[in-house]
Amino acid sequence: MNKKISVVVSVYNEELALNKFYTETVKVLEQLSWDYELIFVNDGSQDGSYCIMSELAQQNTKVKTVNFSRNFGHEAAMIAGIDYSTGDGIVCMDADLQHPPECIPRIIEKMEEGYQVINMVRTKNQSAGWFKNFASGAFYDLINAVSDVKFEKNASDFFAISDKVAEVLKKNYREKVRFLRGYVQNLGFKKTTLEYEARVRVAGESKYSIRKLLRFSINTIMCFSNLPLKLGIYAGIFAAVLGLAVLVYTVYSWASVGTPPGYATMIVLICFMFSILFIIVGIIGEYISILFSELKDRPIYIVEETKNME
Repeated sequence: MNKKISVVVSVYNEELALNKFYTETVKVLEQLSWDYELIFVNDGSQDGSYCIMSELAQQNTKVKTVNFSRNFGHEAAMIAGIDYSTGDGIVCMDADLQHPPECIPRIIEKMEEGYQVINMVRTKNQSAGWFKNFASGAFYDLINAVSDVKFEKNASDFFAISDKVAEVLKKNYREKVRFLRGYVQNLGFKKTTLEYEARVRVAGESKYSIRKLLRFSINTIMCFSNLPLKLGIYAGIFAAVLGLAVLVYTVYSWASVGTPPGYATMIVLICFMFSILFIIVGIIGEYISILFSELKDRPIYIVEETKNME
């Protein structure tokens, strides 16, 4: 019996790209020695994406669709596709063709060699500006600095896992605030890395604004590191040293000049210390927000309907 590869595709307002993505991807999949299923997850699209997905599912029974009741986010769409996958291997990718379908045969080769986690690392992103490329590199430098887990730099949401790894993700790692590509790199198992050059987006624009990217980065750091919570200790030590320095300066000024330094110094110190205090309170609030989301235990996603699912 032939093995099967499951290709999971997160879709959010991609009506202009879906047909081209389907044509190119199926052309690659049909040439494989493995059987395949193509799972489109509609993450609450407001355009005609779901209609196109449904038409493709009618034309090809190997195309399966999962339709969310509303938008739950890219991370939720990917984990939903993994939940519904039935293949011996799973490839997660986007529908805008920035993740080249022609990489899939290389991924399968690695799976046949026994690798269970394949991280796809971008060597170049033609559609991203200098700021986004810089921010992406800086993000990985920061998360690697503050976390015990070390991530592949420029790793993307384009990755592949075996069915054994998928079972772990289906049963565990069910946090409401998650960083799926980070979990994949942190699971262990035999893993390898493949490089690829991101293609130009075939249509549409990035769904991640600067604000969303910032929120995503903050959540990621807090999912994998408790170092921000320890900033209070370091800030306290710094404040004690600074206070001692001010005390020495005050005594010296009183002894040499006869008058201690004026109010300006005290006001600057008070403003500085309150700034540190509020930053620490904000960090604690972010962690409490994540804990609150987990305690509510609401579903990661809600499925309205599916097509061609067993």
